[in-house]
Amino acid sequence: MKSSVFSAVSNLEKLTYLFWGLALLALPVTSFRWFPGLGEGTLVRPLALYPLAFLFLLLFIQAWRRKVKLFWAGAFLALGAFVLFVLFSGIAGSLLDPIPLRGQTYGGRVIRALITLFIGVSFFVSAVWMNRNEADLRFSVIWIFAGLILDLAWSGLQAVTFYTGLLEKETVTHWQLAFSMRELVRTNRISGLAYEPAWLAGQFATIFIPFLFAAVLTNFRITRMKWLEPALLALSLLVVLATYSRGGLLTTVAAAGLTFLFFGRNVTRSIWSWFINGFRKGMFNLLIRLGMIAVVFGALTGALLFLGQREYFRSLLNFEADDLSDYMVNISAGARGAYSAAAYETFEDHPLTGVGLGASGFYIYQNLPDWSLTTVPEIARQLSPENRLYPNPKNLYLRLLAETGLIGFILFLAFQLHVLGDALSLLKRNEAWARFAATAGVFAWLAITFYNFTQDSLTTPNIWLVSGIVVGLSANSVRKEIK
Repeated sequence: MKSSVFSAVSNLEKLTYLFWGLALLALPVTSFRWFPGLGEGTLVRPLALYPLAFLFLLLFIQAWRRKVKLFWAGAFLALGAFVLFVLFSGIAGSLLDPIPLRGQTYGGRVIRALITLFIGVSFFVSAVWMNRNEADLRFSVIWIFAGLILDLAWSGLQAVTFYTGLLEKETVTHWQLAFSMRELVRTNRISGLAYEPAWLAGQFATIFIPFLFAAVLTNFRITRMKWLEPALLALSLLVVLATYSRGGLLTTVAAAGLTFLFFGRNVTRSIWSWFINGFRKGMFNLLIRLGMIAVVFGALTGALLFLGQREYFRSLLNFEADDLSDYMVNISAGARGAYSAAAYETFEDHPLTGVGLGASGFYIYQNLPDWSLTTVPEIARQLSPENRLYPNPKNLYLRLLAETGLIGFILFLAFQLHVLGDALSLLKRNEAWARFAATAGVFAWLAITFYNFTQDSLTTPNIWLVSGIVVGLSANSVRKEIK
């Protein structure tokens, strides 16, 4: 009898890890077509939500049977304070009673926004509970890499379709529509398993590249294949280039540069020592080093030339504008700038509690800057009576300011700073895996910080997953020190 009970508990634990692994494997699919009850306008549809639901069910069953302890992390307090204020701001915003917009009512938008927030939080909480030690970290990263390999394979298939005649674009589009809300991008930009190229680039910058970059920088490997992480990193950077996403590229470069600045001093010394020693070991060694430097500079030059083929990137260097608004229009960011300006105007009108989560769209059109009404075609299309789209700020920070006010924004910022503190606290362990996790956590934190300037969704796993992993590892490290 005891043997059968033990077996049942063991199988339940294995199922828990299986569903967690499946959730990580499914991360690349951001707009899964087959979600019941969602309209065509709901674009953020993470496939990972399905296995995540089963994961929580199993975790709660085990917690009820006292077979597993769902521990408390300090970041939960900061996050909980933010969520509670979001609920309060929703009540306060209802007193403003905005006029329905294109079939959308205040109550409907707030409920929808709260659901998206709780979906995002569920990714964070599950990552915290499923990552307690080095073994859990290795398990998580292996499944994340498995999802990355699927994403790279589908991105490669798209590249073959776009740049060779081996596959018909219409055929591959039908394949993609079998699981995604989006057909292939007509401008031949790689979108992978995500909805659009910018989403793919953001996904790589905030989830995949942090672990790959940390593995190379700290020389910590998840598997015995020493070449795996460098190879995946090189392929990932190529895919990010092929997305032609300006925000994704800038986010990746900025996060990588700052992370290397903070954690790469030992690597810099080693590289410099290796280079200097080349002068002392003969001409052959010197030529090898000079050749490798030439390859690096050649790769950077090639990347710039590759991006420079598109006016979309060349326009960034065109400073012939009278003011900032003209420059935004010239670089095809006029609509994004107009929505952000309108969101900030909404914040100024309701600075303390905001207008309620999800409700900023009711105020955007009336707060659009004058310059956008005549110079931005997208704004003209949005204002057409035939258009049924609900506007959004396109910037998470401005969205939070507009919808939750200064108080909600500060609470969200406090949560983010707590996550950063947890990531840095892992360095105290002075172990290889902890330094790897800290490096990946800081890279992801920096990337998320930049990424949130270009997106405003609280549902996407990108801004929650790696944060949850490092918080879980840090929380358990603190518990062990107390014991």
